Amino acid sequence: MQILTDLQEQMLKDERRVLNDLRVALARFDADSSDCQALAESILQLEELFLLVIVGEFNAGKSAFINALLGNRLLEEGVTPTTNQINILRYGNDAQRNLIKENQLLITLPVEWLAEISIVDTPGTNAIIRSHEAITSEFIPRSDLVLFITSADRPFTESERQFLERIRDWGKKVVIVINKIDILQNETEIQQVIEFVAENAHSLLGLTPEIFPVSARQALRAKLGEPEFWDVSRFEKLEDYIRNTLDEQSRIRFKLMNPIGVGRHLTERYLSIADARLETLRDDTQMIKDVDAELALYREDMQRDFSFRMADVENLLYEMEKRGLEFFDETFRLARVLDLFSKDRIRLEFEKKVVANAPDAIDQKVHEMIDWLVESDLRQWQAVKHHLSERQRAYQDRIVGDLGPGNFSYDRERLMDAVGREAQRVVETYDKGAEAQAIAAGAQEAVAASAVLGAGAIGLGALVTILASTVAADVTGILMATFIAALGFVIIPAKRRMAKKEMSEKISALRAQLVTTLGNQFQKEISRSVENIQNAITPYTRFVRAEEGKLNEMRSSFEESQLELSRLKQVIESM
Repeated sequence: MQILTDLQEQMLKDERRVLNDLRVALARFDADSSDCQALAESILQLEELFLLVIVGEFNAGKSAFINALLGNRLLEEGVTPTTNQINILRYGNDAQRNLIKENQLLITLPVEWLAEISIVDTPGTNAIIRSHEAITSEFIPRSDLVLFITSADRPFTESERQFLERIRDWGKKVVIVINKIDILQNETEIQQVIEFVAENAHSLLGLTPEIFPVSARQALRAKLGEPEFWDVSRFEKLEDYIRNTLDEQSRIRFKLMNPIGVGRHLTERYLSIADARLETLRDDTQMIKDVDAELALYREDMQRDFSFRMADVENLLYEMEKRGLEFFDETFRLARVLDLFSKDRIRLEFEKKVVANAPDAIDQKVHEMIDWLVESDLRQWQAVKHHLSERQRAYQDRIVGDLGPGNFSYDRERLMDAVGREAQRVVETYDKGAEAQAIAAGAQEAVAASAVLGAGAIGLGALVTILASTVAADVTGILMATFIAALGFVIIPAKRRMAKKEMSEKISALRAQLVTTLGNQFQKEISRSVENIQNAITPYTRFVRAEEGKLNEMRSSFEESQLELSRLKQVIESM
């Protein structure tokens, strides 16, 4: 590059800083290696000669055009694809050919035209040989100016349109050359081709680029000793444009603009990828919120329903207490004074009339609660499985191939599949009988522990029977004192009041013990059910939140780079 002005030097420093920051952001974003390489090479190009890149279909006459530009048959010409590599033409005292890397041949020529401009000859862009098109596509980001060669006999083909679209995306300055106009019959046909190319180019690029109709074959014949072909080749206008447009200041401006275009293309590409991923994650986040909301409602509904169901158990104990009060009113009478001397008889009568079937009824209510809990737990797993299935179906129905490089899609799908498989496994293997048995055993052990009893193999109803019988023994024990004054009119009413009071206290204590113990145990089971589901989706929840944070951070970084690049573009264009 020529000696720069202070402003140009400052632009160069600012550009390197912004582009290197963008390189760091791309690396952190797990950008495609080819994109990182394109940016790196465009930065390196700042230090090299101006690169004029020639592109076009294999039969458009690119090699013939370069030969005409340089005034000699320096490159092989042919009607079939002969160039399978990038040819970089630079000035040299001697004509030499050196393979500098795979698919790149450096050709030095003693041609003054190449003293400040390097010409790049690329393979054909049409799809006959795919590797040729790939080679050319990878080299485009390095170009400072693109000469797009199309043929007058088949101008602006579909493959040319597609390739020009890719050039546009990289933000390159494009000049279109219509070659082989010598095969057209008259000026009218030439103008028709020019108008056709101009119209299509404007539709694609949003502007009409410079268009030059030429005959490279006639121009080369003129330069090799047949001057009568020079005017009809129309090559002079193109050469004047290249020489006058690519003066020192213009070359510097184009050179500075090259990596700006690459950087802007990459920021737009990865901002689009970040937005696509964030949109996917927003839907995932909503799904997670829906699951969390359902679990919160599940916990709330279970607690409310449990209170109602536990009230049924309490009512059984209230009814037992009521029967007890009636029993003592009936038993503690002077007419039954002889019965009061038999403690065992009174206790058996108490158990038959007061305790009655309360233990079995309580046992049944508790098992109904267990079945209700087991069914509710299964329904929650089924709901999670449904949410995941619906989300995966919606994700697959969208066009998601553009979520870009990196491990995002793989990690997301892997984690969602893992959660889905776990939910599927639970639903398919859910043994309601085993779950109910385990919960019943937990409730039994909790009640036994709170009552300081050995549970062994007995059920909850048996435990309640033991507790209720203990109440009977404690309360009826006070009757032994009645034989002291069996005929007393004061003692019997007092003992009756004492027995009723003690029975109410004992039943109240039993009720509180059962309600508290069963309540705590069922709360643990409800919490366990919720936590199992939360634990299953936690890895995916963690991934979604982490990716959202990362993407928002990276988006801010790319937006900052985009603003900096736009600012630099405006300054360079005004130079």
